[in-house]
Amino acid sequence: MFNEISNDKVYKNLIHGEWVESENLENLIEIKSPLDGSLVGKVTAMSKKDIDNVIKSAKKAQANWDNVPIIKRVEILYKAADILEKHSNEIAEIMLYEVCKDIKSAKTEVLRTADLIRSTANHSDILQGESLTGSVYPGYTKNKQAIVTKVPLGVVLAISPFNYPINLAASKIAPAILAGNSVVFKSATQGVISALHMVKCFEEAGVPAGVLNSVTGYGSEIGDYIVSHRGINFINYTGSTEVGRKLSKLAEMTPLLMELGGKDSAIVLDDADLNLAANNIVSGAFSYSGQRCTAIKRILVTKDVADNLVSLIKDEMTKIKAGNPIHEDVTVVPLIDEKTAEFVESLIEDAKKLGADILIGGKRDKNLVYPTLVDNVTENMRLAWEEPFGPVLPIIRVKDIEEAIEISNKSEYGLQASVFTKDINKAFYVANKLEVGAVQINNKTERGPDIFPFSGVKDSGVGVQGVKYAIEAMTRPKSIVLNLNL
Repeated sequence: MFNEISNDKVYKNLIHGEWVESENLENLIEIKSPLDGSLVGKVTAMSKKDIDNVIKSAKKAQANWDNVPIIKRVEILYKAADILEKHSNEIAEIMLYEVCKDIKSAKTEVLRTADLIRSTANHSDILQGESLTGSVYPGYTKNKQAIVTKVPLGVVLAISPFNYPINLAASKIAPAILAGNSVVFKSATQGVISALHMVKCFEEAGVPAGVLNSVTGYGSEIGDYIVSHRGINFINYTGSTEVGRKLSKLAEMTPLLMELGGKDSAIVLDDADLNLAANNIVSGAFSYSGQRCTAIKRILVTKDVADNLVSLIKDEMTKIKAGNPIHEDVTVVPLIDEKTAEFVESLIEDAKKLGADILIGGKRDKNLVYPTLVDNVTENMRLAWEEPFGPVLPIIRVKDIEEAIEISNKSEYGLQASVFTKDINKAFYVANKLEVGAVQINNKTERGPDIFPFSGVKDSGVGVQGVKYAIEAMTRPKSIVLNLNL
C-alpha cells in the first residue's frame, strides 16, 4: 500500500488526490535517524508557488466537501481508523527510526490515534444545528425565528510536531475534515515520513481529492508564507512557544488553535502517598526521554517529606534504562538531535554551577542524555523555569503549600500540574489556585483521554484541543433568520 508514496526513499506529497514527486530532485531535504544518522528518507523542499497551488486546490475541494453528507464523512473516518490500525506495525517501525520512539510506544501511539479518529466520527452530533425563537427575549415577538447551522471555516492549516507525528497530526486532521473543512497539512521535518504514511491511510479511506493535502519544506522558505497566506482560514499548531508567538503575529486576523510548551509541576504535600508520588513522577518525567509538553518538569515538595521522596525517586530511577531502542527495551532514548541534548546539558551545568546537587546522571553521549535528578534547585537557576524537553528532573524544596503554589504560578507556562495529597480538600484548594489548563490529582501530568479538553494558559497555548473542542473550534454558527408575518 505504501509503495505509492515513495520512490527509492524519496517521498511524495499528496496534492489534489495524487502523490506528486518533486520536479527538482536536487532540492530535497534529507531525514536522518537520531539513532545513528542513517538516511530514513528524503522529502521535497516545496516553493511558494507550490504552496499557492496546494491552497488553491484545497479551497476548490472544500466547496464540494461541505456538500457531502456528514454520515459519509463519518464512514470515511471509520475506514481511515481501520486502515491505520491495520498498518500499525509498519508505521511504528518507521517512527522508531525517524523520531527514536521505542517500538512499543510507537505502536501504542498509532493505535491510540485510530481510536481518536473513531471518537471524532462518534462526535458528529456536534454539527447538528438548532432553531431559536425571538419570543423569549424582551422586545421581540414570535415573528422572528433563527435556523442556526454549524458551518466549516474553510481551509485549515494543520502543523504537527516531531514527538507525536501520528497522534498530533490526526487530532487536527480528523476533526477538520469531519466538520467539512479541507486541510493543508505540514508536519515537522523530523517526523514527516511517519506522518505521510498516516496521510496515505486517509487517502486510502476515500478522502476526496484536495480535501487533504500534504506540504513539506524548510520553515525558513515556506513557513512564514503559508501561515500568512490569505487562502488559509484557520491554523491549528502544536510546537514550541517561541514559534507559536511568531505564528500569532503572522496570522493577524486568522483564528488560531495552539498547543505550546510547558513547565509542569508536581506538587507533593506532607500527607501524600510518597510511593505513589515517586512512581508517577518518574514515569511522568522520563517516558520518551521527557520529550513531551506534558512531562513533569519540576517537583515542588514540602521540606518535611522531601528527603523521603528523594530517596524513593532515586530507587524508582534505578529501574530506568537508557540506550538505543532498536537493541534493547529502554525508557530514555536519544533526543531528537544533538542541539537539543546540548541545551539540556547546559541547564544541568548551570544548576550545578549555582549550587544544585546532581544526585543521578548528569552525563551525555552525543544526543543521549542519561536520566538526571537534580536536588536543591533554587529560583535563580535556569532549570527552575526553562523547559528542557529532555530527561532531567529538578527538585525544588518549599516550606509549605502556599510557596508551592506561588512558585508554580510564577512560570510563564500554564499547561498542567499534579498535586499529591490524601486530603481532597487540599487537592481542590491547590487545583483551584494553579494557573494551568488542567490539574491531575494523585497522578502524573499527561494528555488524554483524547475526548478530554486539553488547553494551556499564558505561554502554553491558545484555545482548547480535544475531540469535541477541536470540532467546535473549526466550525462557526451561521444564522438564517425568518421574519414571519403572524
